[in-house]
Amino acid sequence: MFTKRSTAEQVTNDVDLTGKTIVMTGVNSGLGNEAMRVLAAKGAHVIGLARSLEKATKACAEVEGVTTPLSCELSDLDSVKHCAEQIIAMDTPIDVVICNAGIMALPELTLKDGLEMQFLTNHMGHFLLVYLLQEKVKQAKEGRIVMLSSMGHQMTVKGGINFDNLDGSQGYKGWKFYGQSKLANLLTANAFDERLKGVGVRANAVHPGVINTNLTRSLDGVLGAFFKLPFAGLLMDRVFGKTIPQGASTQCYVATHPTLKGVGGKYFSDNKEGKTSYYGSNKELADKLWDYSVGYLKNYI
Repeated sequence: MFTKRSTAEQVTNDVDLTGKTIVMTGVNSGLGNEAMRVLAAKGAHVIGLARSLEKATKACAEVEGVTTPLSCELSDLDSVKHCAEQIIAMDTPIDVVICNAGIMALPELTLKDGLEMQFLTNHMGHFLLVYLLQEKVKQAKEGRIVMLSSMGHQMTVKGGINFDNLDGSQGYKGWKFYGQSKLANLLTANAFDERLKGVGVRANAVHPGVINTNLTRSLDGVLGAFFKLPFAGLLMDRVFGKTIPQGASTQCYVATHPTLKGVGGKYFSDNKEGKTSYYGSNKELADKLWDYSVGYLKNYI
């Protein structure tokens, strides 16, 4: 039905989101900004989250439709909990949570709260947000959770997730730790789906494609230099990857399309179901990550 080149507007062309409430992280730029624009235009009330209230407010003001800006710094678990509490206080069912924000391939090891920053931001912050909002998602007629993973989940560390080296003290490689965090996103979607499908909530993971967005801001070396070239965006859009409207399409498709009602525990790429790595479909690893995450977050949940 849809292809790699389909845009977010095209995959939602016949979708009416009037009366729906959608929570989305990372709305201030790139894929999140485009997805918010399209979903709000389709009638959804989008609760748009960004690292600061200033960024969220600016992004929400620039789109037509009903939006509510909130601050949610994913690497600050107090901020995540406060944001979730504000959403819960709105006392409305949440139809969709889209975990869109992320950081990629930090060139140097950065630690916070005992965790490597990519794992903390991409995985743990999103895990906490969804965990705290799950009761509101259960109240929706057909709740959906969408986790932005990446094909990068295939280039993770040995064993998929190295629970003994989540602080990078035994060695750090930016891309592999990025892959580990994206695998964690995929496994988290599977874990939430397994635990919530009995009450009508389904969770899926998404690979958006290769897009030149702010996600590339931390890259160094040859790849980092490439993305800073004036013509990099043109090459990415037309040759190697996707435009931002195309990149935002799969998350919008998975979040809203009626043909995916009751579908969960899947991994989507190019607006269709894709294949994961061995670790990406490993239930034992997903359960171990769930237990670790709940234990790590015991003071917040």
